[in-house]
Amino acid sequence: MKRWPSAQHFVSWLGLSPQNRISGGKVLSSRTRQGTTRAGSAFWMAAVPLGRTNTALGAFQRRLAARAGKSKALIATARKLAILYYKTLRDGLVYQDPGAAAYQEESRDRQIRGLQRRAIALGFQLVASA
Repeated sequence: MKRWPSAQHFVSWLGLSPQNRISGGKVLSSRTRQGTTRAGSAFWMAAVPLGRTNTALGAFQRRLAARAGKSKALIATARKLAILYYKTLRDGLVYQDPGAAAYQEESRDRQIRGLQRRAIALGFQLVASA
């Protein structure tokens, strides 16, 4: 794994990271490469059944599929899986899945913080209901 200095280099080599075409500071397109490596395809195929599992990666894929579509969610999940694989081999990471419920709770908290930030910017104050 010393061939790739970081996990971002690894997923880029796999063809799972977006290739941003920028002109004049404006993003024209942000797509992944069409031709991926066999390893990239393997991560993509491993991400397909994750959407049906009760894990944090499965919850991530389902949440993203609802918002951005199933194909983009699969690529994003494959990228996340590849980063975990890289960190496991390179740094000896021991991955412990927090579960879908923990992921959904964290996602909900993140959404509430964003709403509070937007309300403050607009001059409002959010009040929690029981």
